[in-house]
Amino acid sequence: MSQFDHTLVSMCNRTQQQDVFNILGVVSGSTLFLGFSNCTSLQPVVIMERVVLYREKAAGMYSTLAYTIAQMAIELPYILVQVLVFASTVYPMIGFQMTTVKFFWFVLYMMLSFMYYTLYGMMTLALTPNHEMAAGLSFLIYVFWNVFSGFIIGRELIPIWWRWVYWANPAAWTVYGLMFSQLGDRMELIRVPGQPDQTVREFLEGYLGLEGRYFNLITYLHLVVIALFAFLFFILIKHLKFERR
Repeated sequence: MSQFDHTLVSMCNRTQQQDVFNILGVVSGSTLFLGFSNCTSLQPVVIMERVVLYREKAAGMYSTLAYTIAQMAIELPYILVQVLVFASTVYPMIGFQMTTVKFFWFVLYMMLSFMYYTLYGMMTLALTPNHEMAAGLSFLIYVFWNVFSGFIIGRELIPIWWRWVYWANPAAWTVYGLMFSQLGDRMELIRVPGQPDQTVREFLEGYLGLEGRYFNLITYLHLVVIALFAFLFFILIKHLKFERR
């Protein structure tokens, strides 16, 4: 059996601390990589459309609000198909419970994650004069999101004076929601080096800081940040103009 097969079996059985870390790595890496890929593939298209928007607005033929709504609406079917293909492939491989409710939570959080990554990429294009600067700004912020997502450093291990960054980080919310929605009710005992055996739920709460009392808040914060990025995109694309005649 290959090392990859051993990892998959371990993730399904969840008998030790490393099994939870394996799932955490898959969840964090998937959302960050796919979200960043969505952003970078979208930006060259939006930057070309921005030139057309400037021209049509000057001619009085198009409104910024209509463009913003259309831009978001056209992304929804693509994101939905992408998430369903990804979820139907990866979800059973990770070894998550095959229940309708948990699969729904997985799909929901992946969709919300892709939406705010996409809208953030659009917002940076509205804020900067060219594609290169937007890509650089996006990459910088995504690195920051990754560091404070709860994967590289768990929330309980982040210094208290930096912990506000974790709570202001959309990527951390997604990791929190995915991990707790899938493992928050698991009561299997796992081996933790240097500590007594504990349930998966106890390990999530004690070591990673993923508590059930914040679960609903995390979901609402996704909706808030999506609305915020959409609003900022509308305001910036309406009032900033980088075209020179």
